[in-house]
Amino acid sequence: MIHYDLKCAKEHVFDAWFRDSAAFDELAGQKKLACPVCGSKKVTKAPMAPRLAKSRNADASPPPAEAPQAASPAIERKVAMMAGQREMLEALRQHVESNCDYVGRNFPEEARKIHYGEVRQRSIYGEATEEEAGELADEGIELHSIPWPVRSDA
Repeated sequence: MIHYDLKCAKEHVFDAWFRDSAAFDELAGQKKLACPVCGSKKVTKAPMAPRLAKSRNADASPPPAEAPQAASPAIERKVAMMAGQREMLEALRQHVESNCDYVGRNFPEEARKIHYGEVRQRSIYGEATEEEAGELADEGIELHSIPWPVRSDA
């Protein structure tokens, strides 16, 4: 077994174990490897420091006995699931951006004005600290935190 640090086209670095160097080349060539962060199938070997034995007589530590292979069905399912979750979050973001007013850092103030009837009822989104979100919740103002996926230009 051989251990590689890998890098996707978006510079995410991750690692995987392979039967041998040819196994990596075959899987990468067939686009069967995917970044667990963004799902990119353009995966290359990242620069790695060589593993050196402590002395001539000392053997290098062998890889774990049950190291997972990069293209195992379980890993492929996990990568596909993560890509699906990312797609759902991106669709949610597009829906929110298309149907709600962005109020930026004024979110807590605007949410209060809407809640107390000082301005017309409308859907808004923006930013709030955890402390501000807690204060809004204490006042009975319903809000939700959504983990936006990082946008890429690729």
